[in-house]
Amino acid sequence: MLGTVFSGLGTASAQAEASSVRPAAWGQCAADVLAGLPASVTPEERARLTCTTQEVPVDHSRPRGEKTGIAMMKRPANDPAHKIGTIFLNPGGPGGSGLLRGAVSKNYFQPQVLDRFDVVGFDPRGVARSNPLRCFRTQEEADAVNEGWYSLPITKAEISSSLRQSKAYTDYCKINAGPLLNHMSTEAVVRDLDIMRESVGDKQLNFVGFSYGTLIGSTYANIFPQKSRAIVIDGNVDPQLRLTNGPEYDRQRAQGFEISLDAMLKRCDSAGVAKCAFAGNARQKFENMKAALRKNGPVTMPDGSKVGLSDVIGRVAGDLYTVARINTLVPWLQSVHVALNPAEASAAAFSVQSVVDLPPLLNGHMDVDPLGDTPYTIDDSYYGVNCTDKPFARTNRFWEQTANKWEKESPTFGRYQAASDLMTCPTWPTRNPDRWIGPWNRKTPNPVVVVGNYYDPATQHLFAQRMAKELGNARLISVDSFGHCILGRSAATDTAVANYLVNLVAPVNGSVFQPNVQPFA
Repeated sequence: MLGTVFSGLGTASAQAEASSVRPAAWGQCAADVLAGLPASVTPEERARLTCTTQEVPVDHSRPRGEKTGIAMMKRPANDPAHKIGTIFLNPGGPGGSGLLRGAVSKNYFQPQVLDRFDVVGFDPRGVARSNPLRCFRTQEEADAVNEGWYSLPITKAEISSSLRQSKAYTDYCKINAGPLLNHMSTEAVVRDLDIMRESVGDKQLNFVGFSYGTLIGSTYANIFPQKSRAIVIDGNVDPQLRLTNGPEYDRQRAQGFEISLDAMLKRCDSAGVAKCAFAGNARQKFENMKAALRKNGPVTMPDGSKVGLSDVIGRVAGDLYTVARINTLVPWLQSVHVALNPAEASAAAFSVQSVVDLPPLLNGHMDVDPLGDTPYTIDDSYYGVNCTDKPFARTNRFWEQTANKWEKESPTFGRYQAASDLMTCPTWPTRNPDRWIGPWNRKTPNPVVVVGNYYDPATQHLFAQRMAKELGNARLISVDSFGHCILGRSAATDTAVANYLVNLVAPVNGSVFQPNVQPFA
């Protein structure tokens, strides 16, 4: 089934044949697609965008079999007479919609890159407008399964309920997900990408991938090394570990969040309360907060909302992704601290609370019941990819023991991380998936540029170091920065990447750059 992302002269008919791919048929983007663009995209920029749906095989081992569609949007080069080629973008996830990313590529790339390249964003197979993988028929089915599935199961009852509901979820996926269920691997996405590259007329791939997108870029570099021109991967996974030992990868991922949190709390104390509201033995305050919420349950905030342990850990995990969110996180943490310790409250502390937006409860419910048979519009590609790529034991009987072990090693994020893939992937209904597990050391004509932040929570810096070592031809850039990924937020890094993309001048291996902004500056 092919999605619709453009309007006008019919659908794109690019087909994967035995030896060739028809050119992509670009046309006017559909109005509802353009409506999703941010206001920062000007009317003039919108008018230049074009869209298409690229046809690819569901199963690449059967190229003449059933097809699916990949939604694509193109931002054309500013100087088409001197165009080098096309840059394909992936924002990560897995399951992140990349369709609109080309339209906002000025957020990542310097002008000389946008002058010389078309930039194409796309939704990978099973994501958003590319035949979304859906495990439920209605929102009511999804709500029934999500009820009793905890983001931080601690008690025996919560653990039992979460394991039961997680199994129910994978059972629904087996029933409803359709033929894409068995073909959601990163390898399949990479083979789609090679068809897309050929459809735009490029002999070699230019690709920039963020987070999970680094696995796409590194996989392409190893399946199609000679077809790789310039590949930049920012916020890197450890591909060898991820594709051979899912639990160990997730265990080490939790450690990355711990490293980032610890550095943030130390930076907060160094900055002082004038710049970081949570300063003043921030680590001890945070540990006391966790202990109180775990022992006594949620605390009631001045606005009547309740904040529990899972809310705090969930928000901290998310807000460590960017410096801007870190700067709003710390006054919120202080507001929770004050609510737990009213004797310490001062007029100034309460004034901080009044301007902090509290996050919604992770397990909150709507005030009114939705109408029956509400369409289910979310896609389930995250587990579709992760549970295909990452090997796990086919049982979650020992989940509690593993979660307890991870929590001792990573006291804030170990259990939280265990409640995701470690709980769900063991019962995911696929067998013998078509996934790439290496080698990772094939040599590309030009070095792959690997970018890693020192305090990246989701993909710790050690992963970037390993990625650079595992690839056959790579250069590592490190950035003394907080946050997940960095392109667009470090002028020196952006300059180095631009020189590489345009001129194929790779940066010096081991270069260390600074971000534009540090927390609490």
